[in-house]
Amino acid sequence: MATKLYVGGLSFDTTDSSLQDLFAQYGTVVSAQVIMDRDSGRSKGFGFVELEDQASADAAITALNGQQFEGRAITVNIARPREDRPQGRSGFSNGFQRR
Repeated sequence: MATKLYVGGLSFDTTDSSLQDLFAQYGTVVSAQVIMDRDSGRSKGFGFVELEDQASADAAITALNGQQFEGRAITVNIARPREDRPQGRSGFSNGFQRR
C-alpha cells in the first residue's frame, strides 16, 4: 500500500519533477506534487510525495528529514489526513449573525 509523505520547507523553485527525482532513490514514487498558491501561481513551500510502500517511506524520512535540498533544510514525515474546513460563509460575519 502506498504511503503519503509531507515535505515542508521547499524552495519556491522546487518542481514536481525535482521532488520526484529526490525521492526516487528511496523507492518507487507513485506521485509527487508541490502545492501551488491558486492566486499567485507560486509554490507554497510544501508538497506531498507518495511512495509505493512503507519501507521506502521510512527510508526516505530517515535519510531526508532535516537535510538540505535546493538550498533549504526540508522536513519529511508521514502526511496526516486533511482536516475538514468549513466551506464558504456560514451566515456569520465578524461574530454577528446576519439578519
